[in-house]
Amino acid sequence: QVQVVESGGGLVQPGGSLRLTCAASGTISSINRMAWYRQVPEKERELVASITSAGTTTYHDSVKGRFTISGDNAKNTVYLQMNSLKPEDTAVYYCRQFLTTVVGGPTFSYWGQGTQVTVSS
Repeated sequence: QVQVVESGGGLVQPGGSLRLTCAASGTISSINRMAWYRQVPEKERELVASITSAGTTTYHDSVKGRFTISGDNAKNTVYLQMNSLKPEDTAVYYCRQFLTTVVGGPTFSYWGQGTQVTVSS
């Protein structure tokens, strides 16, 4: 059984910063990739940023230069540092971790429950 839990959301003024944290726990052999998504009502969930176990990162164009994703494989944890926040960053942010539960086994993805980020004055 694997659990993925996010924390760090909240209300922040435009231009402010927040740091999201996502930790996976349970029966984990290895984590191949970790990612952050976000979703607003009536829109599809979109990929914000991802990082592989080798440290390769990708970002949505709208957050490049403002958000930074980082990971700690030893702690099965991924972070999203969000700076210069804008009202359009308001969304529920979800963590997704791609991992194996046995050595050499298949990769499955696990979602967190989501954390609300609201950017407003």
